[in-house]
Amino acid sequence: MTKALPRRAGHRITVEPSGRHVRVVRNGQVLAESDGALVLREPGCPDAYYIPPQDVRLDLLTPSDALTHCPFKGDASYWSVPDAPNLAWAYADPKPEVAEIANHLSFYEVEVA
Repeated sequence: MTKALPRRAGHRITVEPSGRHVRVVRNGQVLAESDGALVLREPGCPDAYYIPPQDVRLDLLTPSDALTHCPFKGDASYWSVPDAPNLAWAYADPKPEVAEIANHLSFYEVEVA
């Protein structure tokens, strides 16, 4: 079931189960693989797949000092690998409208099947 968020100045975000197999591979190493990812669709942005933490190789990621703020999702923290700083991000305490993505990680480089 798709959850449509309230419009804010014409901005509409949806979050729903992706129903697709999602993999993140960097230099031949699988960083994440999931059939339980969520897809977040936001105007002006590519689809973002949020992967449950149990499907992410957190042992291969290093927490970053980077933080960003999105007025629609909240504050994001980042993780890196040696050759890709800030490759992944997550919202520990997202806005209530996108609560489903809490602690799920999203990556810049995702394979979707």
